[in-house]
Amino acid sequence: MSISTTRLGRTGLTVSRLALGTMTFGLQTDEAVSFRILDKATEAGINFLDTADVYPLGGTVDITGRTEEIIGRWLQSKGAGARRRFVIATKAVGKVGPNPWDQGASRKHLLDAIDDSLARLQTDHVDLYQLHSDDRTTPLDESLEALDTIVRSGRARYVGVSNFLAYRLARAIGVSELHKLTRIVCVQPRYSLLFREIERELLPLADEEGLGVIPYNPLAGGLLTGKYKPEVQPEDNTRFKLGTAGSMYQDRYWNERSFATVAQLHALAQEAGVPLATLAVAWVMANPLVTAPLLGASRPEQLDATIAAAAYTLDPALKRRLDELTAEYRKGDAPR
Repeated sequence: MSISTTRLGRTGLTVSRLALGTMTFGLQTDEAVSFRILDKATEAGINFLDTADVYPLGGTVDITGRTEEIIGRWLQSKGAGARRRFVIATKAVGKVGPNPWDQGASRKHLLDAIDDSLARLQTDHVDLYQLHSDDRTTPLDESLEALDTIVRSGRARYVGVSNFLAYRLARAIGVSELHKLTRIVCVQPRYSLLFREIERELLPLADEEGLGVIPYNPLAGGLLTGKYKPEVQPEDNTRFKLGTAGSMYQDRYWNERSFATVAQLHALAQEAGVPLATLAVAWVMANPLVTAPLLGASRPEQLDATIAAAAYTLDPALKRRLDELTAEYRKGDAPR
């Protein structure tokens, strides 16, 4: 299968139209399985790998950074020159240590965090460095000046943000322009058939500013695979029962309304003769403002249905039915 490529926003950086999310590596999946997931994704044509210093998802502070370490060892296992074949993105802001400055978007933390990430990834730079969330306790200009320092020092090529409200992102862009700082080139929001709130304000802003959009949770934590049932408690080591993250995912998606919608979506997928996971990712990709949705997996075979979305042509009539069925999920505009 060939996965097409596109530019990241208005930059000259070319990335695959699917990206691999890695937050399962190191807790939900061990290193050997993580390597197999990386192999499967990259052999299929994915060249865009996203991680964060706070990963693995659901872990405690003492194991943060484990995911980056796994990716670093995988890159080294591929031999000389492997690093240049991939676009590597990571993020900082989450709590990664015992000190009060081991989190947030202060200049001190970001400059420390990038060095720690590079050491774990075993590289001298990342292609994209992102604020994982909006740290309201730190002035935006301080955070953006730190990102500018990181780019000018050669430790990152581009910068972006994740989980920002539209008005805060607009303000950040304005501050960067006012002070002639490195421009934010992309945003990483939550987006799926079960969470469409970004269509109201964030996506129009991304369109106006020429930002790349790298959505996470395109399968709503796995609910859009159709494998979960409301009357059956999720198994251990799934997204809905995973360490410190399980309750967050249950709060997001584990409710009567979501399951009712998934049942209707599953019927449409069966009618179209395609797995629901393929249909869900294809729907995200069909939005012209989306650069590349992030695909996650805890087993290599889970990528079969999601990678297939790259070759699936979503019929316009079916897309309209999906849009209409999930229209209620457009309300609001919060990252949560």
